[in-house]
Amino acid sequence: MNPEIANTWADDFLPLVKHIWADRAGGYFAGTRICLASLYAAGRHEELVALVDCAPFKWWHYRQWAVKALVALGRKAEALAYAEATRGRNNPDGHIARACEAILLSSGLAEEAYERYAREANQGTTYLATFRAIVKKYPHKTPESILRDLIASSPDVPGKWFAAAKDAGLFDLASELAKTSPTDPRTLTRAARDLAEKRPAFAMNAGMAALHWIVQGHGYEITGIDVLDASRATLQAAAHAGVDPEQIRAQIRQLTAGPIHRPTSSAMYCGPSNRS
Repeated sequence: MNPEIANTWADDFLPLVKHIWADRAGGYFAGTRICLASLYAAGRHEELVALVDCAPFKWWHYRQWAVKALVALGRKAEALAYAEATRGRNNPDGHIARACEAILLSSGLAEEAYERYAREANQGTTYLATFRAIVKKYPHKTPESILRDLIASSPDVPGKWFAAAKDAGLFDLASELAKTSPTDPRTLTRAARDLAEKRPAFAMNAGMAALHWIVQGHGYEITGIDVLDASRATLQAAAHAGVDPEQIRAQIRQLTAGPIHRPTSSAMYCGPSNRS
């Protein structure tokens, strides 16, 4: 926004915003955000911070402008504290964490940013998306160290990081996760099918793990087709690994001979967020 235009808009809206905020009931005015953005664009940072301090409620969509203004003024520690003080009911903690993370990163405090905000600030729609976002933002950390930190922060669902481990080429870790923690069977089957030729040993482990977790009742709307897909992918991997297919068929028959267990709680299922 042109500073001259921003000044004009700020002057036009400022009296009404002050009037409304003077009433501690906190009436709504559609031009409030325009006023705050205009003050920022006009470089009137001190005035902006003072105005937001007068707001009747600690709402992030208002206070974020004061945080930006404090950063622009070079008062980054104060900006960080200001953002943290906004946390609470009805405020988006993820947005606040991203703002705090950006402040620390811009200050050269990457390690502190990582320790305090990396997971919360980079929460994606899937576990894999979260992992990729953090890896991209923190190049000084190895993907393995990031992933192990994420696994440690999710002790109840470590298997949900299987796709991230596979994506990072950490096949031993991915296999360990698939064996020891519930992992979405379709994700495992897909890994077995896609890597049957390039990583046959890993693919066999993934395929057998898929069948194991299906038998244990994990997965979303699992059908007989999923069992067949997992079996087919496992046998395909075995062929590339030079393993006797009859041996694998015997293991599959033994594994799937019993009844499929169904968890009584839906929370036990590995939902879509575990898929790559």
